[in-house]
Amino acid sequence: MKFAVRYLKNTYYPLNVPENVHLEAGQMVIARTEKGEEALKVFLVNPEIEKLWEKSKNKPEPLPLIRVMSQRDLQTLEDIKKEEVEAFFKCQALVKQHNLVMNLVQCRITFDRRKITFYYTAPERVDFRGLLKDLTQTFTRVRIDLRHIGVRDETSILEGVGICGQPFCCSSFLRKFATINVKLAKDQGMPIAPGKISGTCGRLLCCLTYEYSNYIDAAKGMPPIGSSVMTTEGLGKVCYLQFMSGKVAVKLEDGKTKEFDKNDIEMVDADVNVEIDVPAINYGDEDSSNIDIKQLEDDRNSSTGNI
Repeated sequence: MKFAVRYLKNTYYPLNVPENVHLEAGQMVIARTEKGEEALKVFLVNPEIEKLWEKSKNKPEPLPLIRVMSQRDLQTLEDIKKEEVEAFFKCQALVKQHNLVMNLVQCRITFDRRKITFYYTAPERVDFRGLLKDLTQTFTRVRIDLRHIGVRDETSILEGVGICGQPFCCSSFLRKFATINVKLAKDQGMPIAPGKISGTCGRLLCCLTYEYSNYIDAAKGMPPIGSSVMTTEGLGKVCYLQFMSGKVAVKLEDGKTKEFDKNDIEMVDADVNVEIDVPAINYGDEDSSNIDIKQLEDDRNSSTGNI
């Protein structure tokens, strides 16, 4: 497969291109998908990636190419984008009219205008039978799909830039969400502050899992904070740990704090008369100190994969 299209979040689908059709990377085409005819952008597949793709047992089914988009098609696409905005606000007004506890996220209309999909998030199950009845009267001769998604899914389709300055992982390369809990942040010595360890979706950062295994490996052989140790300069207590550098900060009996390599100290069973300040949980600011950190962890409304 020489060409592919990005469809349904971050999944690239092979594109079946007839031999008599000339394509170039970056062109817009109309392909047939499970939802109908859709306008998609063409990407050139790297030869090495193509080889791996051909060997993969889980590669997506190729999408058939209908045609390369003409100037008229591109104008139609612009019109559809405007219709999606109008449809979004019409649906939002109906949601408010029915007093439904749901947050409308996005509206998408297929290129053939045969199907309109409304994506929404909600804390609980929503009875939208009345809403659906009004939508069918508002949008005639078109299939209507109300699709519940999680808050992580919402962020991935809306896209944006994270605190790292890079595009959201969930809207660039991440395809599956790993289960994330606060323990990941604590084990990596991160400040337990919502603004530091949570993303736009209101859940813990996906990147907390990326280097976690490295921290676990680095923690091997490290003494616990508060334990008594023997150093090259005498007895002391462990104040804090630098996992990545393998350094251990020890408060000595003379009151000085020094760093030692973890291989240069030894835990001892001795009562060292040294007081250390155990770092308190840092919430970043006073306003967030009453936030339940557990709320940042995944729940059944975090991700549905129903995009």
